[in-house]
Amino acid sequence: MKNILILAGLALFVVSCGTQKAAPVASAPVEAAPKTVALTPELEAGKNLYENNCAKCHKLYEPKKFTKEEWAPILVSMGKKAKLDGVQLASVTDYIHSQL
Repeated sequence: MKNILILAGLALFVVSCGTQKAAPVASAPVEAAPKTVALTPELEAGKNLYENNCAKCHKLYEPKKFTKEEWAPILVSMGKKAKLDGVQLASVTDYIHSQL
């Protein structure tokens, strides 16, 4: 009788540890590939200014993190702190806007 109980327990253990099929998971909607813009030399210059000046003090934010309206005061304020002239600030602004 003892052997039958041990054998039944062992069989139950083996069956419960077997592979189980997972329930199908609803697939998440596929996001569209991010918009990529071929950078002109002017936009490339703005990107370089953004990466080289802004990253000196803090992490770089993805341009899409903010809207054009939200970027406007940020760029003006940070442009002053980074001592960018008007042409440089316009270049950075054009780069950011091209990525939105």
